[in-house]
Amino acid sequence: MSTSPTLPKLDEAGWLSSVEYHPSPNQNSRPPGTVIDLLVIHAISLPPGEFGGPWIDDLFLNRLDPQVHPYFAAIATNPVSAHLLIRRDGRVIQYVACEQRAWHAGVSSFTGRARCNDYSIGIELEGSDAVPFTAEQYEALAISTRAILQRYPAITPDRIVGHADIAPGRKTDPGPYFDWALYRRLLSG
Repeated sequence: MSTSPTLPKLDEAGWLSSVEYHPSPNQNSRPPGTVIDLLVIHAISLPPGEFGGPWIDDLFLNRLDPQVHPYFAAIATNPVSAHLLIRRDGRVIQYVACEQRAWHAGVSSFTGRARCNDYSIGIELEGSDAVPFTAEQYEALAISTRAILQRYPAITPDRIVGHADIAPGRKTDPGPYFDWALYRRLLSG
């Protein structure tokens, strides 16, 4: 896999260059003095196991219609977001500036420190526990991660984790098909 010759940049507010922007209302300020030092990788598909369509956007933008699918009735009123979403084709969409707190982690803890949303950046991959992720997603994830690490050096390799790592027993994503070794190779290359 090749990587983009031009690494995207994060502006002062934490907006990544060269991506789509769909600003979510589901965000707020981080606590004063917070050091952003954790990156959380997630997986999402709506409805579960299905890809494409507007449903992830609709969820993060508070416009998911609960009548469209039975699963949506249970989640339509949950105010959630992520900083970035990487679609199956590698397209990157940003919902929340990295300087702001996105609502992606829920009840969570990392190394004994609760409230991971306060100090983390959340990246959603369009996917599930049942299928492999695409080469385009890994490439886009590595490129986006490099830009994030450049801006937030407190996020060290051991502080890049899956949702399951910060919410064990409650979450399983990014799941068994996420290739951590490949992702780490792409980051170092």
